[in-house]
Order: sequence, then structure tokens, then C-alpha cells
Amino acid sequence: MEMSRKVKEESRERVPICQRPEWSDVRPVPQDDGPNPIVPIAYAEEFRETMDYFRAVYLADERSPRALQLTQEAVSLNSGNYTVWQFRRVILEELNVDLHEEMDFVARIIRDNAKNYQIWHHRRWIAKKLGADVASKELEITKEVLSRDAKNYHAWSHRQWVLQELGGWDKELAYCDELLEEDIFNNSAWNQRYFVVTRSPLLGGLQAMKDSEVAYVVKAILAKPENESSWRYLRGLHNNSLSSLSKDPRVASVFVNVLKSKKDYVQALNLFLDLLCRHYEPSDEMKNSIDAISPDSCPPGSSVAQKVCHILQVADPMRADYWEWRHSVLI
Repeated sequence: MEMSRKVKEESRERVPICQRPEWSDVRPVPQDDGPNPIVPIAYAEEFRETMDYFRAVYLADERSPRALQLTQEAVSLNSGNYTVWQFRRVILEELNVDLHEEMDFVARIIRDNAKNYQIWHHRRWIAKKLGADVASKELEITKEVLSRDAKNYHAWSHRQWVLQELGGWDKELAYCDELLEEDIFNNSAWNQRYFVVTRSPLLGGLQAMKDSEVAYVVKAILAKPENESSWRYLRGLHNNSLSSLSKDPRVASVFVNVLKSKKDYVQALNLFLDLLCRHYEPSDEMKNSIDAISPDSCPPGSSVAQKVCHILQVADPMRADYWEWRHSVLI
């Protein structure tokens, strides 16, 4: 990757620190592994020397341009070293460095280490210092990372922090639309959509958005009824209240439409069974749809809920034992 190539090129051109005139006054501090290390780590010479000099400036609390440069070399060799990042922040504040340049430096590392917690923590620290002016830049870099890895937790966490602390809500629902158009199964995008609907100060909250969002998710369910994420989103719009779900006529309608297709109905029946166990009274049309897909092995006189359990045992064999247990508690 780009950063890896850059580090390798710098390594080939690197002058050992002990040969640099500006470091002649510093005595490196070796790592102390104790008197009898059992399995000493065979560090590369470049890494060993860099960290020996880093320990020296760290212990001396040297907040200088050369110490800042040294931390850059150290994180290029190990971007997960918390102590190096923490000391770099101390130096940045002391020297009053242009943090926009630091943003660019961090962006280069993130592109090659997008799942490194320490880097995202450092970037959040910078963004907090710079304030709302960098909100769009932060949303853009998370978008870039998510375009390569749609489930990157660190990028999603940073994006949500940016929205809440720095702003940028105005285009976020459209971004969720874009992601779900690309992949309707993207559960991270569904989670972000719920986050936006419930947290955005521009949308009025869940109650204001509920009708339009139910319409949106019903359309998504009918397109891919096997997608658990969209069914979970539907539950979320009703605050996971089975009572609320049972009173929404659109829920009953989507059940019927999915069952009539006679395929990909496991998720629909999963929710339907939960409702039935809360004394939900299905319509005759729904009962007929259940009868139409009931297996021949279903005992005569079974209740609607028992029929659903038998259907699920056949349609969802991976969880057949679970559906058998659900059936047993109905008897």
C-alpha cells in the first residue's frame, strides 16, 4: 500500500540516528527486559534504535522539533504505540504546530492502518482542537475508509462522534440512502440510518420520521425479505414494541405480501411468531397464507403459532432445535 511503500523508501534512504549531528548530545536508553529475558524479541535494528532514542527524549520530557520528528519515525514503524502518540500530542501542543498539517499526516497513516484505535483516537483529538470547520473533512475521510470496508467500526464510531460534536447532519441521511442502494444488506448502514433518524437535530426525532421511515423499510423488506437488518430496523422504528408493531397495518400487509411469495419468509415468520406469542390476532388472509405454506407434517388442529414453528423448522434447518423449543413452550 501507499504508506508501506513510503516507509520502505524512507528506510532505504534513512540515516541512522546515531549518525545524525543533531542527535549527538543524546544518549539512547535501551529497552529493559530484565536480567534474564526468556524469549527476547529480535527487533529490527531501525526499530530498536528509534525506540532507544524515543525513550531518551520521553524520559527527559523533551518537547522539541526533533522529538516531534522522532515520534513520526516511531509511529511509522509501529502505529499502535499509545505512548508515542500521547507524547506526540504533548509536543504538538507545546510547539503550537499547525494541526491541519497533522491531519494530513494522520490521513496518510489511516489509509494503511484503518483499524488502528490509536490513530483514530489521535485524529479525534486533533478534530476536537480544530472544531466545526473540519467536520466535512472528517466525514470525507470516514467515507473514504468505509468505501473500502463498509463495516469498519473505528470509522463509524469516528463519524458518529463528528456528527454529534462538530455537525454535518444535513447530508447524512442521503449518505445512508447511497450505502443502502449499493448494498441493502449493509447492517452498519442501517444502524447509521437509525442513528441519524433518532439523533439528528434537523429531522425532528423518531416520531416525526416514523411514517416515512416505515414506508422506506417496508419497500426494502419487499425487495429482499430475507434481510434480517431491514426487519430489525422495522422493530427499531417501533421501539421494539410488539404492541406498537401489531397496531401498524403496514406490518400486517408486509407479512401477507412476503408469505404469498412462498419464499424467503423466515425473517417475516420470526417476527410474526413473536407477535402471536403476545396474543396478536392475525387476519383471515394471514391465516390462509400460513396454511398455504404449512408442511404436511404439521399436526391437524395446530394453532397458527404452532404451524409457524413447524414451517420454520423446515425452512430454517440451522435453527431447527430452536424452533422446536419455541413450539414446545406453546403447548
